[in-house]
Amino acid sequence: MTFHYARSRIRNFSIIAHIDHGKSTIADRLLELTGTVQLRDMQEQLLDDMDLERERGITIKAHPVTMFYAAKDGQVYQINLIDTPGHVDFTYEVSRSLSACEGALLVVDAVQGVQAQSLANVHLAVERDLEIVPVLNKIDLPSADVAGVKRQIEEIIGLPASDAICCSAKTGLGVDQILEKIVEMVPPPAEPEDDRLRALLFDSHYDTYRGANVYVRIMSGELSKGMQIRMMATGKVFDVLEVGIFCPKERPVEVLLPGQVGYLLANIKNTADVKIGDTITANKHPAFEPLPGFKVVKPVVFAGIYPVDSSDFESLRDALVKLQLNDSALHVEQESSLALGFGFRCGFLGLLHLEIVFERLQREFNLDIITTAPSVVYRISLGNGKVVDIDNPAQYPDPTQIVKVEEPWVKCTIMLPAEYLGALMNLGMEKRGECLKTDSASGSRLILTYRFPLNEIITDFNDKLKSVTRGYGSFDYEFDCYEKSDIIKLEIRVNEEPVDAFSCLVHRSKSEHKGRAICAKLKEVIPRQLFKVPIQGAIGGKVIARETISAMGKDVTAKCYGGDITRKRKLWEKQKKGKKKMKEIGKVNIPQEAFMKVLKAD
Repeated sequence: MTFHYARSRIRNFSIIAHIDHGKSTIADRLLELTGTVQLRDMQEQLLDDMDLERERGITIKAHPVTMFYAAKDGQVYQINLIDTPGHVDFTYEVSRSLSACEGALLVVDAVQGVQAQSLANVHLAVERDLEIVPVLNKIDLPSADVAGVKRQIEEIIGLPASDAICCSAKTGLGVDQILEKIVEMVPPPAEPEDDRLRALLFDSHYDTYRGANVYVRIMSGELSKGMQIRMMATGKVFDVLEVGIFCPKERPVEVLLPGQVGYLLANIKNTADVKIGDTITANKHPAFEPLPGFKVVKPVVFAGIYPVDSSDFESLRDALVKLQLNDSALHVEQESSLALGFGFRCGFLGLLHLEIVFERLQREFNLDIITTAPSVVYRISLGNGKVVDIDNPAQYPDPTQIVKVEEPWVKCTIMLPAEYLGALMNLGMEKRGECLKTDSASGSRLILTYRFPLNEIITDFNDKLKSVTRGYGSFDYEFDCYEKSDIIKLEIRVNEEPVDAFSCLVHRSKSEHKGRAICAKLKEVIPRQLFKVPIQGAIGGKVIARETISAMGKDVTAKCYGGDITRKRKLWEKQKKGKKKMKEIGKVNIPQEAFMKVLKAD
């Protein structure tokens, strides 16, 4: 099957859906149908090439792939798919993928129906004026409600769904219709305004041997091997060594033309030269202005990442720089802590994002690291008129100088079956939420609009929502505003020493509960010492929670057999003095898993 370049026969599309609605499986079937991957090389979730993605069954990275499809009209089409993640923490990946497309497949599970993240991602696609093709997946399951879900798509999203494609990605039923529908409905790339090179840099990853591998979508002009290109944001100039397409492995080609999606290698060794959302142009005849980029995402959750062994600091810095190239939403700045030494303060889009980055650093770069409790950015007004933004409890100013503390609030859209409304209301009260409005979607489903303080939902809100709704609830959030709040610093002390890795900023009403939970968790995970170890939670000078790890016993009188009791007393006195001295100079080593377990302390 040979494809002769024609812009009218190129289709660029993305798959958007809620987590676990079958995006990756549909992508697998499309790769099989178009013969892009031989059956012997086929495996489930082929585009999810990280072990982490396979284990968790989620997509973390957007993956481009080029397929060639012989349509029923006798023409061969080049179809570029950019797979997207579904979890709320990876919305920025979705927005980047959509910037490089003209159309999107909206995949909805025929059992679960429309979920909050599908709704959020559809809005992203509508903003970019993309053609949306609705697809109902998992119709082979006995509990599938095709008519009901079509009605939901029409009522909640507002898309006509009467001719939506019904398929089962697992069995392959109806998947061939998807390709025909893409050819028919998704428009080809727009006519370029001139022949100057403009390429949208929508992703990249670091290759140890070949430098930064840059993913591009060509908007106008041509990109070929041997060209001199310029990055418009940084002004850096490079010589192109190779261009190619993803099939799904990298395959070099001579030239990339308008509308095509591919990669370029230009011996870019310094990762700071690659800015996601940048425009690449020719050095000789550059474009006059860059392409409109996508929104720069602001991190909402901050946590410190430190090497267990301080000699790994440089390795951790290199690893974070390389990871940033692959994950542009990761924000990194250097910091130091009394308890943990030198490390980095990192900004994330949510707790899952933090967990994924933490695991990737351990697996891909073989690093031993620990992370501090996550916090959000608080705005603090001081008596001298200054306003400071603080995301680290260690920077919390003296309480006597504080006029007011403001915390960020977010607006949440929660979708769930009506029978779980009571359980959700209880969860909302527990998390200091305000219910703004309740709308009923089709049948027995509700859409609730809530406002929550961000620090209440970053840690375990998603898990608790899934628990109280038996997996049927879903939510999506966006930043709303800052509001005045009674936020205080909860300090955790182990053996009278403050450990800033466990200290956190909390609402006064939650401080005692939180302090007790952290102390109890630390008592479980810190190993016993030869002396008593007190663990305390304190606000200022007032201790509000305490646990004590009892000392390990050593029977110093085991060697005495019979004889006078005074001999035993002498040994016990000596042991008592030794324990007292040890308590003064003894150091408690906190194991690495303690840090992750305290994050999940309820």
